[in-house]
Amino acid sequence: MKAIWNDQVIAESEDTVVVEGNHYFPADSIREEFFKDSDTHSVCPWKGEASYYNLEVDGQQNTDAAWYYPQASDLAKNIEGYVAFWKGVKVEN
Repeated sequence: MKAIWNDQVIAESEDTVVVEGNHYFPADSIREEFFKDSDTHSVCPWKGEASYYNLEVDGQQNTDAAWYYPQASDLAKNIEGYVAFWKGVKVEN
């Protein structure tokens, strides 16, 4: 699977985990140069507290377009540290 934004592959992995229709990519599969920490957090009732990344590609920014669970709940341990996308990021084979 590939995550693509602004015509750039920002993550690629054969080992994504699909939860609620979202592909979660292993942390070591993201291209870190495109990811900037965000101060945004949200809470999922069953997965726990999510943290976010802003994406920056070729001078363009996509705020909070990626999220992950640094300390997932027991029910979501299989995606702890994995990164998922939205806000126009295409995920495809």
